[in-house]
Amino acid sequence: MKFSSQFLCLISLVFISCNLNASTYPMPKSKGDSVIVEHPEDGDVSFTKAEQDETLIDIARRFLLGQTEIVRLNPDLDRWLIKKDTIVVLPNKRILPEGPRNGITLNLSEFRLYFYQPNGMVRSYAHGVGRQDWKTPLGETKIVRKIKNPAWHPPESIRAEHAANGDPLPLIVPPGPNNPLGSRALHLALKGEYRIHGTDIDKIYGIGMQITHGCIRLYPENIEALFDLVSEGTPVYLVKQPIKVGWLNNVLYIEAHPDLEGEETTTEQRFASALSLITKANNGELPDFDQAALNQALTDLRGIPTAIYERLPPLEDEAEPKNEPALPPSVTKTTAKAKAPVVKAPLKALVSVKKGTKEVTKQAGKPVAAGKNTKLAKSSVKVDRKAPSPGYYRGT
Repeated sequence: MKFSSQFLCLISLVFISCNLNASTYPMPKSKGDSVIVEHPEDGDVSFTKAEQDETLIDIARRFLLGQTEIVRLNPDLDRWLIKKDTIVVLPNKRILPEGPRNGITLNLSEFRLYFYQPNGMVRSYAHGVGRQDWKTPLGETKIVRKIKNPAWHPPESIRAEHAANGDPLPLIVPPGPNNPLGSRALHLALKGEYRIHGTDIDKIYGIGMQITHGCIRLYPENIEALFDLVSEGTPVYLVKQPIKVGWLNNVLYIEAHPDLEGEETTTEQRFASALSLITKANNGELPDFDQAALNQALTDLRGIPTAIYERLPPLEDEAEPKNEPALPPSVTKTTAKAKAPVVKAPLKALVSVKKGTKEVTKQAGKPVAAGKNTKLAKSSVKVDRKAPSPGYYRGT
């Protein structure tokens, strides 16, 4: 059975085990591929179950995901009120941002950091970025200084803002759990005090949001891991790519994210950008792609890589078939001139859950009873369900 996008396919529900402290992916084997997969045995997404009294934000913390990302992946769920055993969607595939495959790339549009390791692995971390009125700058820079247990010297502009809000700041905030810089800081070669740093205990649930005064904020576990892996001089690329396109095993994927606050892209601009990227990825020729899949990806803006086109493999690959993962059922095998299937009416995403010997299909994001053989995901961290402080939406 074939559908027009991965949102329409039946997926066997498999509960994953998370890597400690980060999502770690192998770089694609084929030179022209740019889609990375954390768990090859899963589909485009993975799943977990909500625990008793757990919020969607607790689950994001548990799997070291950003708040915006997990909310976007589960649009039918209330971030604060979900029932026990509710199925929650987690990411499994990502398209690498355009740019150099070395050092650190920060894609502000998706609140994700990508660190390319010399061993051929990619680490990806959720991060917070600058607010609408304190934007994080774009461009190429590098790490110029590494500081463990930094003190924070809030600039006059930030002290004035806090004072106006009835929250005056001292001239120096010493190292410790209430220091907004967290336990580690990586200073960037940018005008102004821009850093990649950790967070204090009161603002930990703001990772993956526009909450800082321009710095990049990471979870405590992630900044400590990154701090030990990078050195002074490591290149850093700050980009804004809300739409990404990439290949994996001769299948072309598109991944679309919404605008940041204070920005507004029209539907026409979004589609024009997507078509330009698709053409560029296909050697300057616009292929007969799956139009319904593209429409859904650019409408939903869930940030899930969506298969939109499959090209025939080179003849030498056909002569020596390899044991590669099965293609997504959302893609029809075509030649370059074949007509792509188009679905007239959009359908909602489905997941397939095995319950005993019967297969029960439910809409993703709804409570589903797990089967006897279900393997629960192992969390990255244990969540301390502490209520955020009044300063939750403010930060460095």
